[in-house]
Amino acid sequence: MKNEAHIRHVCFDLDGTLVKSHITIYKATLKALKDLGIPSENLREEDFYKRIGYHFVDIFNEFKIPVNDFETFISIYKNQYFNFIAESELYESVEETLDFLRLKKVKTSLLTTKGQDQAEKIIKHFGLEKYFNLIFGRRNGTAHKPSPEPLQLICENLKVPPAETLIVGDTELDIICGKSAGAHTCAVTYGYGTKAILAQQEPDHIINSLRELKHLNF
Repeated sequence: MKNEAHIRHVCFDLDGTLVKSHITIYKATLKALKDLGIPSENLREEDFYKRIGYHFVDIFNEFKIPVNDFETFISIYKNQYFNFIAESELYESVEETLDFLRLKKVKTSLLTTKGQDQAEKIIKHFGLEKYFNLIFGRRNGTAHKPSPEPLQLICENLKVPPAETLIVGDTELDIICGKSAGAHTCAVTYGYGTKAILAQQEPDHIINSLRELKHLNF
C-alpha cells in the first residue's frame, strides 16, 4: 500500500463495506414487491447481489421490474427491512478499525444510497453511532453516488477538504464519487463489487480487510 497524503477524514460506504447485508436487502426487497403484487422472477439472487449499492430505481430498470410507485415501494421496503435484520452482520475488524480512527482523531462519515432515516437506524442497530461525525443517506434534492455532490457536502460540513479525505467502498460508485470530488479512494475486495471492476477504476488503494487502513498516513 503506497504512502498517502495526510488523511483527516474517512468516509465509509455501508452495504458491502461495513455491513454484510445482502440477504436482508434481498429478502426485504422480495417481500415489498410481493406486498405490491409485482412479479419478481427477474430478480435473480446472485445477479441482485452484484448490484447492491446502486439506487433501487436503477436496479429495477436493469431487471425490467415495473415499480411504478417507487415511494410506496421504499416505504414498504423500509418497514420490512428490520424484519430480516438478523440476516446482517458487521464485517470483521469494523469496530476495531473505527476505534483506531477515533483514537487517531480522524473524522469519520457514512455515505450510503439508503434513506437517511434507515441509515441512522442501521448504524444504531449495530452500535456504531458513537464512531461517526456524520451519517449521510439519500436525501431529496441531493444527487447520490456516483455523483461527487454528497461527498462534497460531507466534506464541507466536517470542514475537511476532499484532498484530506479518503472514501472507502466496495463498488465503482464509491471510487467514481471519490475521484470526482477530488478525494483519495480505497476499494475493498470483500464486498459486492468484483476486484476486476474495481481495479478498472484505478483506486488509490485496494484492500482485502478493513484493518489494512491502519497502514495509511493518519
